Amino acid sequence: MQNDKNISKIKIDGQNIIENVELNIWEALIPVVILMSMLAYNIFFVEDQEWFGTYTNQIILLLGGVVSAVVGMFNKVSFGRMLTEIWENLRSVFVPIMILFLVGALAGTWLVSGVIPAMVYYGLQVLSPEIFLPASVIIAAVISIATGSSWTTSATVGIALVGIGTTALGINPGMVAGAVISGAYFGDKMSPLSDTTNLAPAMAGTDLFTHIRYMAITTVPTIIIALIVFSIISFNIETTGVADVSNFLNSIDSTFNISPWLFLVPIAVIALILQKTKPLIALGTGVLLAAIFAFIFQPEILSTLSESKIGAVLNSVFTDTQIITENEKLNDLFSAGGMKGMLWTIYLIICAMVFGGIMDAIGALARITKSLLSIATTIFGLFASTVVSCLGLNAIASDQYLAIVIPGKMFKKAFDDKGLAPENLSRTLEDSGTVTSVLIPWNTCGAYQSGVLGVGVAEYFVYAIFNWLSPFTTLFFAALNIKIRQLTAK
Repeated sequence: MQNDKNISKIKIDGQNIIENVELNIWEALIPVVILMSMLAYNIFFVEDQEWFGTYTNQIILLLGGVVSAVVGMFNKVSFGRMLTEIWENLRSVFVPIMILFLVGALAGTWLVSGVIPAMVYYGLQVLSPEIFLPASVIIAAVISIATGSSWTTSATVGIALVGIGTTALGINPGMVAGAVISGAYFGDKMSPLSDTTNLAPAMAGTDLFTHIRYMAITTVPTIIIALIVFSIISFNIETTGVADVSNFLNSIDSTFNISPWLFLVPIAVIALILQKTKPLIALGTGVLLAAIFAFIFQPEILSTLSESKIGAVLNSVFTDTQIITENEKLNDLFSAGGMKGMLWTIYLIICAMVFGGIMDAIGALARITKSLLSIATTIFGLFASTVVSCLGLNAIASDQYLAIVIPGKMFKKAFDDKGLAPENLSRTLEDSGTVTSVLIPWNTCGAYQSGVLGVGVAEYFVYAIFNWLSPFTTLFFAALNIKIRQLTAK
């Protein structure tokens, strides 16, 4: 009986040596099916979705790697080869991991220096009933870019905007929540502080700022469309009352020394980014400048955080920082985890690299991708397959990180084989993985946002225009071959 596996061989001194055994599709899918099953069990049957504690997703990825290794050993793949692939994968994400550490340090120093509070302070003052919805999009976007977190934005400014819009102005809560979420996820995507914005290029094999610049091609038109729609809605709805944000402004003003000079820090970082400075240098400069500004503008804050001002700044770089204001709703916003706060995402990346490395070594990812590519024979088909995979994982795995990590590992080689630059993949992962997670009620993002804002997913779904429009935008650009970057021969 003929074996249905293809065996590739190389010749050494005239001898045929087995180099690799190609798995059949069912063997290749075994680790994926078991991985998905464990995730589904954790989501639907385990209270608080913490089967193994805080690091459940990381442990499940490692268990998936163990299953992959068993399949590989059954097919005569050496353990040494698996370790080699794992090591190569880990080496490839060394710089992104360093960037993530700097992102944590940046968030902490931007908080204690007053940069983030200044953005909140000036952002809240642009509110006007006639432009409330587009203003909410812009405010949420600015805060999310500054913090790198859509969750923090919604839990603080988002709650305030929903309260003001629904209580003071009588606007439909779904509209306000949709505007907040649209802005928050735009900022989350475009911020170098965002973990998903760092995760996507790490999976695809490109650098952070190349990813952000390329992502702007589809992201900016999408948010412009959302702003136009919200502007039309704002001009055609009746509002009553006047938005009162004085409590928030007074709390910020009494806690921090707010000055427009603080904007020099983000402006300097943006200038370095536009000059194509290496990410580690640009972000490191942002940390250093913010630390200096903290001594200049916020000496009282530093004194309240630690007996030593230098100690307070170092704590903001490495560990948790919490600044208490008179307004409890602002306290969550004015907290940061420093480098320590990035560990969960870093551990996820490391575990994903272990899983992906073993899957690469045994040929499983190549076999799955080959099957998908047999269906998606065109470039548009490849983009569409990636989008569908991200949407499916958001629904099945209920986690936006896994909706980025798994398709990223699966399709990386396929994009390369098609001669497509890796930023095509990283952009598609964000356009379809990051932003759609909030549209699924049982996804961690959907459950969080609806719980925090007090507005159900069904209520804000239609108004989260940026989120559901993003996958269509990326497919539109792919279908018309607009700005689809090819690999350049070196």
